[in-house]
Amino acid sequence: MKIASLLIVLACVLAPVCQAQFRSMDGDYQAFKVNRSNAPQGNPAVALQDYQQDSARQLISLVKDAAEMIRNMGEAAFDDFRKPGSHWREGEKYVFVLDPEGTMLVHADTAMVGKNQLELTDVNGKPILRGLMAAATSNPDKPQGWFHYEWPVPGGLLPRWKSSYVQLVKAPSGKSYVVGSGMYNDHMERAFVADMVKSAVQEIEQRGKAAFERFYDPTGPYKVKDAYVFVLDSAGVELVNPAFRNLESRNLMDLKDTKGKPLVKEMFNAVAASDTAWVEYMWPKPGESVSTQKTTYVHKAKLGDSWVLVGSGVYLADAPKDTTATKTVTATELKSFVNNAAAELQKRGDKAFPDFRKKGSKWFQGDTYLFVWTLDGKRVFHAADPTMEGKQVNGTKDAIGRPYGKMFLETVKSQQGEGWVHYMFPEPGDIFPAWKSSYVKRVTFPSGKQYLVSSGIYNMQMGKAFIEDVVNRAASLVQAQGKEAFGQLRDKNGPFYFMDTYVFVESPDGTELVNPAQPSLEGKNLLEEKDVKGIAFVREYINAAMSKGSAWVDYYWYKPGENKPTQKHTYVRKVQHGGETYIVGSGYYEAEKAMATKD
Repeated sequence: MKIASLLIVLACVLAPVCQAQFRSMDGDYQAFKVNRSNAPQGNPAVALQDYQQDSARQLISLVKDAAEMIRNMGEAAFDDFRKPGSHWREGEKYVFVLDPEGTMLVHADTAMVGKNQLELTDVNGKPILRGLMAAATSNPDKPQGWFHYEWPVPGGLLPRWKSSYVQLVKAPSGKSYVVGSGMYNDHMERAFVADMVKSAVQEIEQRGKAAFERFYDPTGPYKVKDAYVFVLDSAGVELVNPAFRNLESRNLMDLKDTKGKPLVKEMFNAVAASDTAWVEYMWPKPGESVSTQKTTYVHKAKLGDSWVLVGSGVYLADAPKDTTATKTVTATELKSFVNNAAAELQKRGDKAFPDFRKKGSKWFQGDTYLFVWTLDGKRVFHAADPTMEGKQVNGTKDAIGRPYGKMFLETVKSQQGEGWVHYMFPEPGDIFPAWKSSYVKRVTFPSGKQYLVSSGIYNMQMGKAFIEDVVNRAASLVQAQGKEAFGQLRDKNGPFYFMDTYVFVESPDGTELVNPAQPSLEGKNLLEEKDVKGIAFVREYINAAMSKGSAWVDYYWYKPGENKPTQKHTYVRKVQHGGETYIVGSGYYEAEKAMATKD
């Protein structure tokens, strides 16, 4: 760079009146970087070296650079931020700027610029602008922070998890702005979790127990992907658990991980030595049969005259997994097991019950056993726990409020008379709920009376059998009721939505009609939506369903809460009701088939 130009740049840093000259120079960002090394940097909440991923470190540096330009150049810096292909706006990455009232001043989507965006929400109802501004302004000692939400990539329709870093900055004019940027190809970071827990501690110490309600709010800052804030009192009693309300008021001090580690005791021992600590233990991810290392940040918080332990856990990228999965029967084996039991009951009725109770027999091995209900919801047989017999259970709900009793009965009363039901239920001898998949079947006893017979598997992997079952049942419903069935398909506590799996409905032209996971997509045409390899997968599976009646189609997409594209298998069926044609489908992500990506 020429010496004369450098002198102009140095002068501009000190005198904003020559900002026009600064902008007119070639390579103005590079010139700015020469001078930035001696500029004030603020007080970052977390040092860059505390982040695992290059993408997070680069994003923070980008935002800090942008903030420093505003601090020195003022509003004139906005023109540089708007330049496509520049350091500030490149591919999916772009810098945005907000004023204190929530008006968008700089953004990659020009339709948003110049408008107040305070009411903007993501697909889950999270108030995006309010969350971003709060992250930078709620704590005077920390004028920067993270906010996590779901948002489409520029030019796209399908939302992905986005983590945005924002910083409050004052321009030479005296006006304050919130500047930030976000990343889609993100990993959960220890720093994200620590940031969330520290904010929760601050709320508890300021507001006491009144702060607890904030931790349950799915649109707030304390539930991110599969991470959430929990609170235990000093004796180990769970006070707050947004994911599993059934654990609240229970003493968890003796809770052990899958390797026998007393993880709650370890948390308390750790904060006894220091007010904050990281604790690692082995725990299965929802729907997985192998344990993965979970990293949890815990922090003491003063609550009245006592104290509580506040924490949140996260499965980090590339966290080690157990080398072997717990041996379990497959979906096909369990279905055959229930069918064989149904045949036995059809011949012998309740005279088969004594054989079903014998542990170690073909009817009762480990956690695999049978139970029988009447079709009005009375449990008449339970091999593992006879004390549960004789109770009316048609109104029973699981740990997250799913009415599994009702779903059992609706499944066996359907035209098929059998199918899968998925719900959260503790394994025998445990208090922590795990996903359980039960196969239920209607059977007629020799007396002529009909019953429900079933057995279940914990942490069963999603597979083609499950998906075909749920799509076929949804298709039958749509075929019989048409659009009147859509409300049942949208019910997140119903049988068509579980784990990362849900049923969707589209018209043959690609218009999304039902999407309980992302309702904002309903009414939009997705026909030309492409996966990460450029395949127009919506067009592909619609064409396959229209020509064949039903089909499996594979493509790569982002599993909720994960940064790497994973192979997804989707099953679709063509359904007709009256004069209308519908495409009904659902899919699952293939375990261990994530695409290799660069961070």
